[in-house]
Amino acid sequence: MRVKICGIKTREDAMAAIESGADALGFVFYKPSPRYISPDEAKRIVRSLPPFVEKVGLFVKESAAFIDEVCLSVGLGVAQLHWDIDENFLASIRTPALPVVRAKSNLDLNSFKDRYRLVDAFVEGYGGAGKRVNLKWFEGVDCTKIILAGGLQAKDLKELKPFGFYGVDVSSGVEKAKGVKDIQKIQNFIRAAKE
Repeated sequence: MRVKICGIKTREDAMAAIESGADALGFVFYKPSPRYISPDEAKRIVRSLPPFVEKVGLFVKESAAFIDEVCLSVGLGVAQLHWDIDENFLASIRTPALPVVRAKSNLDLNSFKDRYRLVDAFVEGYGGAGKRVNLKWFEGVDCTKIILAGGLQAKDLKELKPFGFYGVDVSSGVEKAKGVKDIQKIQNFIRAAKE
């Protein structure tokens, strides 16, 4: 199971995630978030990182032009789109995009079902609320293109294994405070996902 550590704000946290075996790092470009990082600061971190780790930018209600500009400038390989979008919007972005399904019911799992997508629990705000998606919704669903997010902690990962998720995305589950990562929690989470 692949692991993305989201809400990276320092090089130290980025390196701790990489050294623990993270497959991807997420940088939040949504100003109201406590995990927000400016494109300039993200660029400084990304340029200092080793190769072969995916760098992902999280965006909320931004234009395709802005998303492409930030991804190109910072050096990001994927744009994670954390609001209600459609295929037309995805087609307008040059950067490879990961749509986010903010699931209110099991029917929402049909959104973007032919694409890799991230599934998170619906909340009024955007991201990092620590709310979990009902796992029963995934019974009988092909999860091989789904990255699961929302309220995950190391202790939860064993019960995810039978579903065959492509990956997991974590932010609040590896923090000691909002926007402040806990290196031990990062290590424990990745170990649990990979074992």
